Amino acid sequence: MASAIPRLRAPAPSNTKLLDDHRFRALLSDEDWGRLPVAIWRRFSKRLEDGRTVIYVGEVDEASVSRIGWWFAQVARVIGGPLPTGAETCVPMVVAVTEDAASGGQIWTRICARKRGFPQVIHSAKRFAGPTGLEEYIGFGIAMALRIRVADQALRFHSTGYSLQIGRLRLSLPEWLTPGDLTVTHSDLGDAKFRFTLDLIHPRFGRLIHQSARFTEAAS
Repeated sequence: MASAIPRLRAPAPSNTKLLDDHRFRALLSDEDWGRLPVAIWRRFSKRLEDGRTVIYVGEVDEASVSRIGWWFAQVARVIGGPLPTGAETCVPMVVAVTEDAASGGQIWTRICARKRGFPQVIHSAKRFAGPTGLEEYIGFGIAMALRIRVADQALRFHSTGYSLQIGRLRLSLPEWLTPGDLTVTHSDLGDAKFRFTLDLIHPRFGRLIHQSARFTEAAS
């Protein structure tokens, strides 16, 4: 079956009410924030009303998964499948970001089409909590602490450790139980477009997963 997500031209964003958002800005110094393009300022200073969603449509144009990376992705299905499982390119991808009233964070839903079969759907939540002030929660009590920085006029999210929460108890996971260092880069391309790049690098096995896609805001 061909890709299950049609390649449609993105419609103009709607007039959904936006709120000023200083959550990401507060995690950077004034100097670093000032090094970002204005388009990234706006993208990460835009907060929807609770429960509303902004949608980005794009296409994967770079992807690679090592053999060990593929196995990591398969094992991760036990906790919800947070990693890309394939290396197809020229396939559509949709990202929906929804404001989460319960946690005060954002729920991210990524839908990546496949050339055969159903798309892969990945859910996670960005929470403004944890040791660095920002973490990616993937469910089953597992979260990844993130630290953000600016490099080459792009916003980069780096993993700084993984944890498991059981009730009120939070346990740091040992390195051998984790897939390695994750870096997500958001870079502006101009003309209301941007690039999202994911790299997962293991300290012993090297690069496990690489995925890059170009996006345009579709609707909110």
